[in-house]
Amino acid sequence: MPASRYPDWGAFRFPAGRDAAEAGQPVAFCADLSPGSVLAAYSRGLIPMPAADEYLRSINEFRYENQVAAGTVVIVGDEQADPYWVAWWSPDPRPVIAAHGVHLGRNVRQRLRRDGLTTTANAAFSRVAEACRAGREPRWLTNTLLGTLTALYEQGWAHSIEVWLAGDLVGGAIGIAAGSIISGDSLFSRHPGVAVVAVADMAARLAEAGGTLVDAQWDSPFLRSLGAELVSRDQYLALLGQPSQPLALRGDPLPASRLLPDHRV
Repeated sequence: MPASRYPDWGAFRFPAGRDAAEAGQPVAFCADLSPGSVLAAYSRGLIPMPAADEYLRSINEFRYENQVAAGTVVIVGDEQADPYWVAWWSPDPRPVIAAHGVHLGRNVRQRLRRDGLTTTANAAFSRVAEACRAGREPRWLTNTLLGTLTALYEQGWAHSIEVWLAGDLVGGAIGIAAGSIISGDSLFSRHPGVAVVAVADMAARLAEAGGTLVDAQWDSPFLRSLGAELVSRDQYLALLGQPSQPLALRGDPLPASRLLPDHRV
């Protein structure tokens, strides 16, 4: 029996799992990937990393069973479920991008002026999600998690951004909105520069809807190049609100050139 167990995310509160997170480990294990569980976890700054197969599930248990026994890494959910199938992380520090603060490099600005790209929101969620996980092994976006994200999309909580070139889907991003923040889960690109365009479009549509930040989850040089700034976990959690209703993003097709800093309506 683990030293720390919570029946659900509603009962979970930091500093539970804080020592593990500060040591670069998951905060918790919880097998529940239902839409309600995932949304509640995102609203508390946690993101899931499911094990794609039995081997990776066993790796989770081998690496962290001592921390679980000590209560450093907590268990959430049904006592009868095998928790090691899904690790839940809360990165610290957290990279965030202000809704009006995406930096567009020179090459991207040139493409926005000449390539004729257009963008939409929530027009092809399943296609974007499948493209985001294609060819990525081990596959963190498992069939179970994909089904949950699709259900959250149908309920209005999850969102997709699509980037189009001459009618072809060439890039996009997916994420979950918690309060005024979209936590960006993944993105893909089949054309130079469109990954940046997808992030910039997500931020622009978020700002138009009254949102404030795109949570980039995991720090990287790519995200820093887009203007991501690091905030502590405590700062990030203070920004999160408990969402009472889904965030409505404008979804109609728009020219990507509007994202240029010198664009005039």
